[in-house]
Amino acid sequence: MLYSLTARAIVPVAVAVTGFVIVCCMLLYSVMKTDLVNDAINYEANQANTIIKSTRYAMLKSDRETVRNIIDNIGSQEGIEHVRIFNKKGLIMFSENHAEVNRYVDKKTAGCISCHAGAVPNATIGDMERARRYTNGKGAEVIAITAPIYNDPACYTAACHFHTSGQQILGTLDIGVSAAPLLKTLSVMRGRMIVFSIMILILSVGGVAALLRRHVFIPLREIKEFTAKVNRGNLSHELSGISGDLTDLACDVRGMASQLRSAVEELEELRLSRKEIEERVAVEGDSV
Repeated sequence: MLYSLTARAIVPVAVAVTGFVIVCCMLLYSVMKTDLVNDAINYEANQANTIIKSTRYAMLKSDRETVRNIIDNIGSQEGIEHVRIFNKKGLIMFSENHAEVNRYVDKKTAGCISCHAGAVPNATIGDMERARRYTNGKGAEVIAITAPIYNDPACYTAACHFHTSGQQILGTLDIGVSAAPLLKTLSVMRGRMIVFSIMILILSVGGVAALLRRHVFIPLREIKEFTAKVNRGNLSHELSGISGDLTDLACDVRGMASQLRSAVEELEELRLSRKEIEERVAVEGDSV
């Protein structure tokens, strides 16, 4: 009975704690994953803005060679999957991959559709809307972001430029960074959370089992052994050392055992009295 009671007491607790820990860890992992991805996108957006500012002077001077060298140097860095600049028509003007220069980009791709979804391109969208994740031809997962190159007075008043003041966007910078470091971080974090969850389960279930054993199962076993001895006729045994919520139950069991002991003693006294009476009657009968 105690083994069945132990199972019925511990198994629901273990299931409840397991479900609670799993749900909490999944929610925590989801939030942390979103934060890490957003941080990576913000970092990449800052990189894009840095590249635009680095090439601004060369563009004002129409120094295409300098812009090309800057793009090539950035594209050769570890973790950079692609970097390109294309004009408002989608014609690629500069790229670390020289083979795609003078090609048109597809405006229906994930990096372009956010701005070109309507009849009039949207010139102001947030970093998260301009970011995209995909797997390139090499099988590597990439986080890419497009950053518009806005027109300003220094551009449309320069002698070498033909942009008008009404042209809001001159071109777009598209940069893609390998997602491998992010995926590695998420993998390590996921593994550590799994280990942490297992530790919580072991400690929680073990702690509950220890408390139940100390305050419930051991007193119940003592009460069971006491009642078994009473059933076998051993009324001299005492039930002591039980505390906690089972004290009342132990007192009731002790009370019933004490009443049973008193009843047995009274029966024994009645039996002895009857025997004495029978012996006295027998003696008086013999004397007559």
